Amino acid sequence: QVQLVESGGGLVQAGGSLRLSCAASGLIFSINNMGWYRQAPGKQRELVAAITGGGGTNYADSVKGRFTISRDNAKNTVYLQMNSLKPEDTAVYYCNADITPYVRDYWGQGTQVTVSS
Repeated sequence: QVQLVESGGGLVQAGGSLRLSCAASGLIFSINNMGWYRQAPGKQRELVAAITGGGGTNYADSVKGRFTISRDNAKNTVYLQMNSLKPEDTAVYYCNADITPYVRDYWGQGTQVTVSS
């Protein structure tokens, strides 16, 4: 069985920064794509940023230039550095990972990010 455990959420003022972490544990051969999603109240879950096993990245237009996704393969961990935070970034943030040898992908439990104006 695999678990993804997120940390780093919290309350921050607009313009501030937070760093989210997501560590995978369990029987893991390798981790392919990893990503961060978010869901605000009353809205659908949306992709924020993703990173491939080779380090390629892509971002939602709304966070380009402010957020940076990275990973540490030795620690089976993905990070999301969030700078210049805005109130509209307020949401529950979830990490997602495509893990070998499993056919399904895995989700973390979510971490709340609240940005006050």
